[in-house]
Amino acid sequence: MSLNATDVTPSEIHFSPSDAVLVLEDGQVYVGAPFGALGMTTGEIVFSTGMTGYQETLTDPSYDKQIVIQTFPHIGNTGVNSEDPESAKIWVAGYVVREPSPVVSNWRAQRSLQEDLDEQQIVGISHIDTRKLVRHLRSAGVMRAGIFSGEALTESAQSNGLKSIEDLLAIVRGSAEMAGQNLVDEVTTGERYTIEPQGEYEGKEPLFTVVAVDLGIKGMTPHRLAERGCRVHVVPADSTLQSLEVLSPDGIFFSNGPGDPSTADREVSLLREVLDAGYPFFGICFGNQLLGRALGFGTYKLKFGHRGVNQPVMDLRTRKVEITAHNHGFAVDAPLDGEVMTPYDGGRYGRAKVSHVDLNDNVVEGLECLDIPAFSVQYHPEAAGGPHDAAYLFDRFVDLMKSHKSGLDAGAEKEQQNA
Repeated sequence: MSLNATDVTPSEIHFSPSDAVLVLEDGQVYVGAPFGALGMTTGEIVFSTGMTGYQETLTDPSYDKQIVIQTFPHIGNTGVNSEDPESAKIWVAGYVVREPSPVVSNWRAQRSLQEDLDEQQIVGISHIDTRKLVRHLRSAGVMRAGIFSGEALTESAQSNGLKSIEDLLAIVRGSAEMAGQNLVDEVTTGERYTIEPQGEYEGKEPLFTVVAVDLGIKGMTPHRLAERGCRVHVVPADSTLQSLEVLSPDGIFFSNGPGDPSTADREVSLLREVLDAGYPFFGICFGNQLLGRALGFGTYKLKFGHRGVNQPVMDLRTRKVEITAHNHGFAVDAPLDGEVMTPYDGGRYGRAKVSHVDLNDNVVEGLECLDIPAFSVQYHPEAAGGPHDAAYLFDRFVDLMKSHKSGLDAGAEKEQQNA
């Protein structure tokens, strides 16, 4: 059931202690059934349009502090397993679905989604009109929300009296907004770890060494590089350039991650040092926003963002349209019409251009530097859960490192000849 507090008075909205209640900061109220753990959670409410990959969605660190709505109505039928998570835990603040599957039916399933949500204390709600909810957010924009169930609906653990909608709404409106939040330190790794070359390169000397700065990295990302013969050192977000250089990188990678890119001054400073040192650079999602900031462009918050595995993006270099995986609520503010001199420090990093654009709303989906070896995309080319149209971007990064290394080797040989 869904009710709008602008159409009825709060006293007309009825729920019982066995219900779950979703309250939006603009006063909309949805009454449904608990799904997952009982309790209270608040966060920015967003929606993901993927028909598959709910386990990858739940464990994506970019969803830190967000309540996620699945637009696909039937969730949980394939259960969960230990192979598909993108990180070691569920990161979403809360979970909203239309119809949880009563049966788990997949040969890879090890337990049910309900069990995972319970075990990790993720508060959710089901059996509400998610279509109506998503249509409202597309019109009004994403906002703060709260899910309440169990004792969170009562005045106290010993009381049978229920809290009022006004009480719940006050909790929601007192919670933090996503704009202005710096969440990188919540999701980054505590210590460095290494992924060795895989697939046909397993057991062989790496072709290249990549240092990946973890801003909320998904587990499949370093594996995609390892499949191309790279040794990948994943390092904490508070790393210094000196600690990166000790690892003798051929290229530097900045990952996806949560929060407002305008707050990430430390990471932008590190990236400028990387660019100044001349390392080939590749960034995705949050890393794309940080490259935009490092070059002197601004960032801004989208009305409802892009989340899911079916977003159409055009690669402006090839004019090819790709179906891509996204999870971002912020974007880079850069001109779409051709090459520009980058604004930072009087054009310190030379020329750049927008390389990819979203065909739904013309949002910048990629940047390419023309005078330094750096590029980025706003979406997720590792695409665990699919699609894999953008996997070529990892090859593009490998080619960038190869050409840069060849140039360095040629320069060193010329110096030897002139000595």
